[in-house]
Amino acid sequence: MRTAILARHGESDMNARDALNSDAGAAVGLSPAGEEQARRLGEELAGEPVDLCITSALTRTRRTAELALGGRDVPMEAWPALNDPRYGAFEGGPFQPYREWAWAHGSTVEPPGGGESRQAVVTRYAQAFRRLLERDEVTVLVVIHSLPIAYVLGAVDGADPAQRMGMIDYARPFRLEAEALGRAVDRLEAWCAAPSW
Repeated sequence: MRTAILARHGESDMNARDALNSDAGAAVGLSPAGEEQARRLGEELAGEPVDLCITSALTRTRRTAELALGGRDVPMEAWPALNDPRYGAFEGGPFQPYREWAWAHGSTVEPPGGGESRQAVVTRYAQAFRRLLERDEVTVLVVIHSLPIAYVLGAVDGADPAQRMGMIDYARPFRLEAEALGRAVDRLEAWCAAPSW
């Protein structure tokens, strides 16, 4: 891989209600606004050669990619390793209680009800991006979620994962060359080996 174009999915029905969804079995589609955001992403990428598109396994990322690529003949793969965190007992509920729980607990603590620790989440994201770097395709569009993009962009800027990560805009493309992405993955892997919180 030479260039990765990272983009968050368009607004989903659950996002519009500020609710959590990490269950790939739940068919959570895009809101009308999210569909329009995905089409605008396609307009931004219209002149960009894309050799492969990778999404998470959640419906909202696949639908965003389909709309953005607009019938272009681009192979697509769904990688569950790039899914949102497993929220455990918070799944399906409002976002704010999970945020408050996450801000109050360390990175190795799992949310109640079978949730996933932030250290585990960063570890699987780093593994997925390492796998991406090994691909032969030149330009890869990666339509995923806010959190993995925030971790990568933070690491590119020299920052480790934090308890509070800013949200990434819907359907906004971020272009990263392989060298920059590789440095970011190195930083995320180092943090996972010795988390700072």
